[in-house]
Amino acid sequence: MTDFSFPANLQYKALSKQVFTSGDYSIVPIRMMDRMNIMKWRNEQLYHLRQKNLLTADQQDDYFKHVVLPQFDEQTPPQLLFSYLEKDSCIGYGGLVHINWQDANAEISFIMNTSLEKENFNKHWNIFLSLIEEVAFFDIMLHKIFTYAFDLRPKLYQSLLECGFVQDARLKDHCFIENTFRDVVIYRKISN
Repeated sequence: MTDFSFPANLQYKALSKQVFTSGDYSIVPIRMMDRMNIMKWRNEQLYHLRQKNLLTADQQDDYFKHVVLPQFDEQTPPQLLFSYLEKDSCIGYGGLVHINWQDANAEISFIMNTSLEKENFNKHWNIFLSLIEEVAFFDIMLHKIFTYAFDLRPKLYQSLLECGFVQDARLKDHCFIENTFRDVVIYRKISN
């Protein structure tokens, strides 16, 4: 890991509100102290991510230093990433990525602690979706949010439907994963 010291409690210039809460759960601007747990979860869940290789601590530090950190000061950053907390403990992370400020849309990204997936997948997806929807529709005033997912996790669609998302598209045989072609499924929600 690098010797660079990351500041604590950063705030996004692009947001008027920094903390979004539902009971014991909240999303806060991504905390630098959570980056190694995030790296661990990403490495454990490569099968459903666009990430191709295992991340190293140096790569993670470099990404946070050169990509994530500067975006806190941007008025229209390409992504807004959050630590997903239960009380004060980080149990996941995600946000709005590939933000298109002109067309007012963004893709949702979310990953949780791998150990929570089996028993609590839908619970945490539903909570995170409600929180990120507040960011998207009530703070930065997006028109549309969407997911882009390899057709590998059927539980995901249940959460999306429960949260008012609708299937927008199915890209047949769109990705080559584990020696077979897989569909990509896109769900969307439009702001009221």
